[in-house]
Amino acid sequence: MSALLVEVSSISRSYSMRSGMFGRSTAVHAVDGVSLTIPKGDTLGLVGESGSGKSTTGRIVLGLEPPDRGEVRFDGKPMAILGTPAWRAQRARMQMIFQDPLGALDRRLPVATQIREPLDIHGLGASAEREDRVRELLRAVELTPAHGGRYPGALSGGQRQRIVLARALATKPDFLVCDEPVSALDVSIQAQVVNLLCDLQAQLGLTLLFISHDLRVVRQISNVVAVMYLGRIVEVGSADDLFARPEHPYTQALVSASPAPGRRSAGRIVLAGDPPNPAARPQGCAFHPRCPRAIARCASEVPVLSSVGGGRQVACHLVTGPRAETRDAA
Repeated sequence: MSALLVEVSSISRSYSMRSGMFGRSTAVHAVDGVSLTIPKGDTLGLVGESGSGKSTTGRIVLGLEPPDRGEVRFDGKPMAILGTPAWRAQRARMQMIFQDPLGALDRRLPVATQIREPLDIHGLGASAEREDRVRELLRAVELTPAHGGRYPGALSGGQRQRIVLARALATKPDFLVCDEPVSALDVSIQAQVVNLLCDLQAQLGLTLLFISHDLRVVRQISNVVAVMYLGRIVEVGSADDLFARPEHPYTQALVSASPAPGRRSAGRIVLAGDPPNPAARPQGCAFHPRCPRAIARCASEVPVLSSVGGGRQVACHLVTGPRAETRDAA
């Protein structure tokens, strides 16, 4: 088994939300008791609907936001305090790929200048070495040095995302957080970027946290998948096993909605309503108001993420509870 590069232990993060100028302040729990591990060289896919807390989790793992509770360890060491020299040294080893490549780039600067920026910030190499590194990175993402002189607005969406990837790789990081990195691209371009990312991971030994709502892409790139709902992890398992036999009712609904060759759409599970307001989280299991199989226990008791064998963990009373109760619910 590979050594762990990233260890996330029971992290939580809440924000204060006020309704109107004189409204009462309410705590919104964006992330609630999330624990994850990512071995070196592996990819963990983090999936869930919008507002489930995926991006906030990614920012905490990357050290861009501190957790209210819990701990993140990187390569065996606790995450350094934001803004300190130790944090900057860690950040050279971990980078982020953003969802909107045009928003992540400065439209007023040539892209070569932006690829070089991390090298300048961290003081890596002499000036000539940095120029060589920029040309090397452009070739690595299947662009030419001539692209470096262009501005973001003169590039296609796929080319811009390749530039963002080149900039993320500039400091030779060990870990990348990919936050919806292909959702803004056409399907054909998505496949090109994902294949490129897979090739670079194999060549450079990268470790990835891949955040997405697109299960088709997550299945292609991930070793392990964690499913998130309203700030909590509800299921974790190997990608092949989880997609073949989803256990949690929410995971079953997500997998049924993902198109797959040879599978009829008649088997799709349609969930009722929208995810609850995070500021008014339901009692018990947060998914129970939308769950077609919910039992009385679901409305009063929060399920614990528990091992069900084969490396799978599930937070559901229907899966981990007494067998008699499960049969009655069915």
